[in-house]
Amino acid sequence: MRSPRPLLSAAFFLLLTATQAQDKKNVPPPLGSPTVTLPSAAKTGPKSFREVITDKSVSKEGLFGVHKVDDKYFFEVPDSLLGRVFMAITRISKTPTGAAYGGAEVNRQVMQWEKGLDNKLLLRCIGFVNTSADSTQQIFQAVEISNVNPIVGSFDIKAIKKDTSSVIEVTDFFKADNQALSLTPTIKQLYRIQGQMPDRTFIQSIKTFPINTEVKVVRTYSTSPPSILAPPTPGLPDPLPGGLDAGVVTMELNTSIILLPKTPMRRRMEDRRVGYFADNYNVYADNSQRTEPETFAQHWRLEPKNEEDRQKALRGELIEPAKPIVYYIDPATPEQWKKYLKQGIEDWAPAFEKAGWKNAIQAKDWPVNDPDMSLDDARFSVIRYFASSIENAQGPRVSDPRSGEIIESHIYWYHNVMNIFKHLYAIQVGLLDPRARKADFDEELIGRLTRYVACHEVGHTLGLLHNFGSSHAVPVEKLRDKDYIKKYGHSPSIMEYARFNYVAQPEDGIALEDLVPRINDYDNWAIQWGYKLLPGSKSEYDDSKVLDSWVKSHEDDPRLWYGVEQHPYDPRLNNEDLGDDQMKSNEYGIKNMKKMLPLQLEWTKQEGKNYDYLNERYGWIVVQLNWYFGHVAKYIGGIYDTYKKTDQPGPVYEPAPKAMQKEALDFLKRNLFETPTWLLNKEIISRIRPNYGVDAIRGLQETWFNTIYSTGTFQRLIESSAMDKNAYSATELVEDMRAIIWSELDTKKPIDNFRRDLQKVYVERLTALLNQTTVVGGAASRSWGVQTFAGINPAKSDISSLIRADLKIVQAKIKAALPAMTDKMTKYHLQDMSDRIEKVLKGKD
Repeated sequence: MRSPRPLLSAAFFLLLTATQAQDKKNVPPPLGSPTVTLPSAAKTGPKSFREVITDKSVSKEGLFGVHKVDDKYFFEVPDSLLGRVFMAITRISKTPTGAAYGGAEVNRQVMQWEKGLDNKLLLRCIGFVNTSADSTQQIFQAVEISNVNPIVGSFDIKAIKKDTSSVIEVTDFFKADNQALSLTPTIKQLYRIQGQMPDRTFIQSIKTFPINTEVKVVRTYSTSPPSILAPPTPGLPDPLPGGLDAGVVTMELNTSIILLPKTPMRRRMEDRRVGYFADNYNVYADNSQRTEPETFAQHWRLEPKNEEDRQKALRGELIEPAKPIVYYIDPATPEQWKKYLKQGIEDWAPAFEKAGWKNAIQAKDWPVNDPDMSLDDARFSVIRYFASSIENAQGPRVSDPRSGEIIESHIYWYHNVMNIFKHLYAIQVGLLDPRARKADFDEELIGRLTRYVACHEVGHTLGLLHNFGSSHAVPVEKLRDKDYIKKYGHSPSIMEYARFNYVAQPEDGIALEDLVPRINDYDNWAIQWGYKLLPGSKSEYDDSKVLDSWVKSHEDDPRLWYGVEQHPYDPRLNNEDLGDDQMKSNEYGIKNMKKMLPLQLEWTKQEGKNYDYLNERYGWIVVQLNWYFGHVAKYIGGIYDTYKKTDQPGPVYEPAPKAMQKEALDFLKRNLFETPTWLLNKEIISRIRPNYGVDAIRGLQETWFNTIYSTGTFQRLIESSAMDKNAYSATELVEDMRAIIWSELDTKKPIDNFRRDLQKVYVERLTALLNQTTVVGGAASRSWGVQTFAGINPAKSDISSLIRADLKIVQAKIKAALPAMTDKMTKYHLQDMSDRIEKVLKGKD
């Protein structure tokens, strides 16, 4: 901590100087001194409005009056807006090559104006972390003094207009590289951006409208050159080409300063049994015995136009909202895809009708000739089309942190997203759909896939989280029943990554239109939970009681169950999966994949081109296979995590059934640890890589063996069997895995190179576990609402004892098998393994 003395000394010096100056002022001039006439003091404080905003001004009324006088910009801030809450959303309007994309959000701040001392107007950034339930309570004072908001701007009041508005100059404020309205420090570090260059930075325009003001600034930054000694960092972008060539980069940033509602929308308190993005803050109250975090769902404000409509809605009649949710299509979007993006938006209309709203969600073309509309304007929600090689789409939202009200959304649609869904569609259902058996799909098929992905991303912008538990509601065999699929689809939610029905077999006759996900039962229910008007409620807490009763009324319906995303150990919650039994569903998936793989030479053929597209397709096949293995491996040591409130019966945490854990290990034995040689198709491999794929197989096996043989898996098995002696135990896992990996020691058969690599992986992993002293983990913490395990030290648990015992058993079996082995490489390998085990055991004795 810095010593306060220098500040005290400086303050003392200033005080002393001021006192001396005052003393000198009161001393009469020396005798005979000439009489001096001092000039009258310059007038201080605000001037008249017309002295500042002259006839030269170019002015426009709006949220803030904006006046341009010569090269200076002035804001006219009404007193009525002091203390009101604004949101400043900064987006890239134009960007250099390599630095994100035009339309991408780079900063977001909540702000507030207030009067300062000495004719100053202050601008603060407002944080919503802690608050008091009531400003009249005594604890309010403690909250206030411990949560001071930073002042990001201080402005001299140049003029007062009619005693109701303050005029301030904002030119230098917006030209300066203010962190609150510019690139964040993280983005600057990412792109090696350094200081802003004032001579090449200027305000492009400031426009004002009734509830927002738009500030567009062209900023030029110097850049730091990359070190020729430091290799590129994986996961980080390369230096910007402009920075490498010219030493500077220029970009155009647009900041939308938008007024938030004076009265925040009534919150809809979060319920973890329905998946909504949420805002939250801590609430302190005099009568509370601990801090109470309040978490509330993000959703749009849909309200009746008048009281008559409200009564109609409460009687169950459909009504139109006073302000519908409107999404515009970026005019940069290729014309042939616009209609499909619109369909993806308006596919949500029936869900809103079930919640009581008609015409609640609309898709429109962007009015390119309207001067009062800008794609960067935070009043408008837009699907922005990015000319990008990124294979993705995103649906972010901007919400009022006080209430969770979604203000707007810019969906990011990267051009190359169609490449990823082309590959996945061909891999998963190419055997069922002849249209997928070529490199370039027909426009109709690409359009249908575009519509699906757009619909999913729009769901996020309506507030919906991924529901990775949804597909678990569907029995695997029903995924092959064309009548069931026609009626129910292959997943109850479009918000799951349940892409296409890879379980269905060619002979099942599933209709082509039923291979793609659609808005379904869970999605309709989630929209109802978030948007339906609630009769009789007088507060958000009354609302919560009604919503809680809704959830409980169908808590036994698996099609309406919500399973959180990013769950580390519940095998029911996976992305990219289908069905209620991953061993069965993925067996069907691999069956299709084995038939599909040899056909890829023909399916990916492009006249006049090389085998790059075949190489891409093969890579995605390996990715798909990895997903299958990951779904199954999660059963081993898996724990069901079912969120419940205290008035709901039954446990929250339960070990996955023992039979399913053993089935999972058997699946991995047959499809992974017994070498999947079908993956090494010579006709394909010889065209895309110089090696045969031995190392690639080892990589697959190592990934999932190490996942299973992790301290977390072992600890969950140990804890489960401590509570239930009939649960699958860590001892059983080790015995079962030993039999799988070292089966040749019993049969005395030669060990091929694939299996030798796998056995080396085994010994190296067990060695690492014995040498491991701790694991970083969150003790009793939650991530995405999921309880995590504390850090585990294998040496202080049964893990090390189990591993040591297993290594001794394997060593003994090796020594017993060696005399009968005649294959030279097998003997060398086993001798090596025995020596490695001996070394690690001695090191631990």
